[in-house]
Amino acid sequence: MPDSVKSPERRGDLKQPLASRLRQGATDAERKMWSLLRSKRLGKVRFRRQQPIGPYIVDFYCSAAKLIVELDGGQHGAEDKMLYDEERTAWLNAQGYRVLRIWNGELLKDADGVMEFIYRAVQESGVPLPPFGV
Repeated sequence: MPDSVKSPERRGDLKQPLASRLRQGATDAERKMWSLLRSKRLGKVRFRRQQPIGPYIVDFYCSAAKLIVELDGGQHGAEDKMLYDEERTAWLNAQGYRVLRIWNGELLKDADGVMEFIYRAVQESGVPLPPFGV
């Protein structure tokens, strides 16, 4: 493998096309979450979707709070997927990120409750925020 592909910076460049394809093929739950987070709608903080971080691409990321929001569908209940998610979360936590895992059904059933949960996590990070719902 060429040295340019071995470097972390180059690997990040290679993830951009995949992240773009993931954005274009978003699930219903991901589209719903993005409609709630985009344009600084939650406490005036910026979220990005399908953001490459290290060897992974995370669903939603707030750099100000070092917060990652992962939406999980039914496939995440399989044992092998749960182990992968645990390893992934452990690696991200070790890098200083906080990871919130939210089930798709939970978001679709109680979007307001999910948004309040995310708001509290951003608030706990120390990012100054206006009151929830403003």
